[in-house]
Amino acid sequence: MSVLIPFLALLLAGMAAAYFRISLKSWAIVSAVALAIGVAAGGSGWVTAVAAVLFALVAAPLLHVPTRRSKLTAPLLKIYTKMLPQLSDTERTALEAGTVGFEGELFSGMPNWKSLLSQPKPELSAEERAFLDGPVEEVCKMTNDWDITHVRADLPPEIWDFIKKNKFFGMIIPKQYGGLGFSALAHHKVIEKLASVSSTLSSTVGVPNSLGPAELILHYGTDEQKNHYLPRLADGREVPCFALTGPSAGSDATSLPDFGIVCEGEWNGAKVVGVKLTFDKRYITLAPVATVIGLAFRLYDPDKLLGEQDDRGITLALLPRGTEGLEVGRRHFPLNCAFQNGPVRGEEVFLPLSQLIGGEDYIGQGWRMLVECLSVGRAITLPSTASGGSRLAAVVTGAYSRIRKQFGLSIGRFEGVEEALARIAGNAYAVSALSEMTASAVDRGEKPAVPSAIAKYHCTEMGREVVRDAMDIHGGKGVILGPKNYLGRGYQAAPISITVEGANIMTRSLMIFGQGAIRCHPWVLKEMQAATHEDPDYRLKEFDRTLFGHIGFAVSNAVRSFVFGLTAARFGAAPGDAYTRRYYRKLNRYSANLALVADTSMLLLGGKLKFKERLSARLGDVLSQLYIASAMLKRYEDMDRPAAERPLLAYAFHDACYKIELALSTALRNFPIRPAGWLLWVLVFPWGRRAQAPSDRLGHRAASLLMSPSDTRDRLGQGVFLTPGENNPAGRINAALAKVIAAEPVERKFLKHVKAGELSALDYDGQLHEAQLKGMLSAEEVAMLREMQVLVHDAISVDDFDPSELVAASLHKKESGRKAA
Repeated sequence: MSVLIPFLALLLAGMAAAYFRISLKSWAIVSAVALAIGVAAGGSGWVTAVAAVLFALVAAPLLHVPTRRSKLTAPLLKIYTKMLPQLSDTERTALEAGTVGFEGELFSGMPNWKSLLSQPKPELSAEERAFLDGPVEEVCKMTNDWDITHVRADLPPEIWDFIKKNKFFGMIIPKQYGGLGFSALAHHKVIEKLASVSSTLSSTVGVPNSLGPAELILHYGTDEQKNHYLPRLADGREVPCFALTGPSAGSDATSLPDFGIVCEGEWNGAKVVGVKLTFDKRYITLAPVATVIGLAFRLYDPDKLLGEQDDRGITLALLPRGTEGLEVGRRHFPLNCAFQNGPVRGEEVFLPLSQLIGGEDYIGQGWRMLVECLSVGRAITLPSTASGGSRLAAVVTGAYSRIRKQFGLSIGRFEGVEEALARIAGNAYAVSALSEMTASAVDRGEKPAVPSAIAKYHCTEMGREVVRDAMDIHGGKGVILGPKNYLGRGYQAAPISITVEGANIMTRSLMIFGQGAIRCHPWVLKEMQAATHEDPDYRLKEFDRTLFGHIGFAVSNAVRSFVFGLTAARFGAAPGDAYTRRYYRKLNRYSANLALVADTSMLLLGGKLKFKERLSARLGDVLSQLYIASAMLKRYEDMDRPAAERPLLAYAFHDACYKIELALSTALRNFPIRPAGWLLWVLVFPWGRRAQAPSDRLGHRAASLLMSPSDTRDRLGQGVFLTPGENNPAGRINAALAKVIAAEPVERKFLKHVKAGELSALDYDGQLHEAQLKGMLSAEEVAMLREMQVLVHDAISVDDFDPSELVAASLHKKESGRKAA
């Protein structure tokens, strides 16, 4: 045993140094002390000497910087340069666009939780809250989604006028240009509430504020463009759209077939230098009603009117609706949803250079402009839409599950329904936390490229799961369309959010980890930049620093993964209270796992990794679930750690952990280099997978919260439109819940008499009347049950129509004319 003590001492010292990430010099000191302790503990003297010599042979060249650079770093730099994948200009632009926030900590293997928890709690200003309680509430009351989607296939004129008059299109436009100047959080809250009543309304308001020309003009426009367009966009005199997607290139701006040729032409009676545009775009939201159209195209200058370069790159322009040659096509009809959407085309449409967004200074920078602005749009509009729909579905489905009875029992008491309710509760909780966290990142001045991709993908996917489960619980109530149906249109619209702004398959397979692996990694991008620097002295010096920083980082994550795996992450410093501290420790473990597997993948696969889309998608899932879990913990802290909310947090958190381990295990089982996969498995899962899906007991507690009034349930439904009214059946059901629950004891007493055969009447009204006459129920109790009967009937009833009402208006008009003739 004395022979092993010196080597065990070195091993433990090295593991401790790696775990705590101390410097090389500190590692050498700790190792020397460990050897001395080993001798004192009975280690063999000559073996200790051998161990010390071996340690010195390793440590000396690492600690002596000139030797390390010449003998180790320089040869490795040559190898690295040959291995370095060649990035296209578009890939480089995508990687350099945006900023890195807390997602970078999750890639570190040792997250600094203070950086998350010190972020201020997201709060609305008094003006923003007044807007939500005033104009937003009012327009929700005006909205009849059945009239919009089935009768008009559009918003009614009074709603168009209202949202323009109240500057719904100008939320992000500063007050100096006549806009509302709202925060991203307020933008998120407005879209969330509108989406809970009508996806057509939320899409119509959302696009001008995050996916239209206003944001591009605000960030990149010339002073003239800002002063002309922003006031007109803010008050609705101009309705914008942005045309990117084409039939052959989709939303891939780098492959645009649409082009513009620099030439001279006539504009407003004067001869100017401009561009002749030829383009064919489709799926453009608001195009049929837009008065100004943003356009992405590739600009060419064959006559060298602007300089010596022919291909000037992707450029953006503004086309007024009346521009000669511009053709706005007929409407698309996306899955029975009524938001305005259609194609735009043009052949040799002339524009002056002054109509290019940003003018001549921004020629060729369109791809960067799009990447940065689309990341902000993805961070707000689509996640907020999913959050609004999910939160509404959660509280209303919970109410419906309590009100609707089968076999004399609320359907929410059946375990199959309860299981679906628990999923709804967990997903709605996660979506609301994630969408708010990404909006808050925008308010802090970030351009969250990676978080926006995470939010877009996972909010829309979880939103789809929520509405699917809600439809299953509602059964026929959700299937039969009509004014009383508050789920059907959301169910139909779910694939739209999945598809737009980068299809979810592409977002998961390519974007989340593809950008995150380089943008969020603490060393990879720095290594790449160091290895390609022009100054050879700086190149060697900086590459040496980043390379050995990266090596230490990788060793640390291997050790931390193994230690966390052996101890089930039960120990170690972590924030939070006694309840959540274990959650932070779990995330510390998974962060180290992600960093280790990502590093190994990039090292062994190099440039081939971007073609391993399954591996990239699974590692992206790990990063995503880490980010989602962090968002939920931040929400819990911001709400002052409400104990009653713990079942929702626990359900959603355990679900995230289960998905993380599933993604990691699937990635390692299918790792392209099998021996590396086996070794990683030992480091990541030394005892095998341990995370389980949320238990049935936890699911019962989460589902129960949706079926009874409480502060927790109110918080989950906060910010969605639940005001009861003729056009809001969901609000009526939610309002009925408390009254139905209050009547339940009386109902049980009444049914006991019915089952005992003490009442001779066969119909419900007759039985109530008889029970009152016999003194079984008081007059107040009978009134309570009659009111409950009305509320239940309203909750479970569905619509029916005369056949002529379902005939398309154009066909109905033709047939009516034929009969009249």
